[in-house]
Amino acid sequence: MKNTSENLLEQLASTQLLPLYTVNNLTYLDKLEHLLVTNDIRFIEVTFRTKLVLPAIEKLSASGNLIVGAGTVRTLAEAKAAVEHGAKFIVSPVVIPEVIAYCLENDILIVPGVATPSDIQKAVECGIKTVKFFPADIYGGLNAINALSGPYYDVNFLPTGGINQKNFCDYLNNEKVIAVGGSFIISEKELMQENNQLLEDKLTELLDKLKNK
Repeated sequence: MKNTSENLLEQLASTQLLPLYTVNNLTYLDKLEHLLVTNDIRFIEVTFRTKLVLPAIEKLSASGNLIVGAGTVRTLAEAKAAVEHGAKFIVSPVVIPEVIAYCLENDILIVPGVATPSDIQKAVECGIKTVKFFPADIYGGLNAINALSGPYYDVNFLPTGGINQKNFCDYLNNEKVIAVGGSFIISEKELMQENNQLLEDKLTELLDKLKNK
């Protein structure tokens, strides 16, 4: 029987899109949840880049309609706090062994960030087989993923950084890429605009491209 983290990983691979969201104002979270749910994008990664991250995770987790995770997690304390507030998965910018150990012990999906073969080796040694490739554009993008997939044929990638509306399908067409992450999917700045139709149209366009890739 698969554990919770394995099931979440399968769901993420099915969804293929992981919005990265930095919250400066809690007011827009209801609108955020509505847009994601109505477009059947069920994952959201809230980043540890502002002091509102924990109340945002708690609020977005409350309804159970979204699978909410914490991103930019750099310490064990942040990982524990995020989980206590409802986070179902953890994403870190680098390999942090104590965070990985905590998540594995508690059956929490953990996706650590890597950029080099030595980073991937550290993740594999910690028992990880799906890593975040970040920042993807700076470290070689798809060419790098193809090269790294040679020796690390059993590792899957979640690239973020430089992923956008024009190139996200190129990444997703790579068999080693399970999903892509980025603020290009939805952002607080976009939610602040009163013209909701523009954002609806953008999400529809993204999903159409995803369907036809």
